[in-house]
Amino acid sequence: MLRMIRTIALPASLGLSLLALSACGAKPTQNTDIYNPETSILPPQQQAPGASLFSFGKSGSSGSSPAANAIAVNAYLWRASLDTLAFMPLVSADPFGGVIITDWYVPPATPNERFKADAYILSPKLTANALTVTVFHQVQENGQWVDAPADPATANGLEDRILSRAADLQAEAQNTK
Repeated sequence: MLRMIRTIALPASLGLSLLALSACGAKPTQNTDIYNPETSILPPQQQAPGASLFSFGKSGSSGSSPAANAIAVNAYLWRASLDTLAFMPLVSADPFGGVIITDWYVPPATPNERFKADAYILSPKLTANALTVTVFHQVQENGQWVDAPADPATANGLEDRILSRAADLQAEAQNTK
């Protein structure tokens, strides 16, 4: 009797496992790329009214407002930030929170100093106050990295380059429509 149960239980459990796994492979309904402003899921104005991040394109009937579910990151600022900071190693990029954190970068011309940057996208609007870049600076003293003040012009310069790139991306997108 025990042998008969084992003979039936093993194939049955394998079959149920395969059935459960096959349900996990859903086809995507559209091609979205968080780095491409044209197909990005980031801008709230491109979402269907009442849709949330978790509604998968279905109409949201939960009674919550679309603004409560909207992602508050400008796609052009996001892409421009990634483009501008691409020379630095990337540690973390959160497209939904609008945070980009880089790792330390050592300029080839000055191997005794290093920099890292954090970029914060604070608004869905393409404005200067929608972006904040913080730059950290360290110098090497006696084989140890020591914090040093970063020149504010460095952060301001990165912000200006990101804003300029974002404006270019937006203009390109409007010219291709």
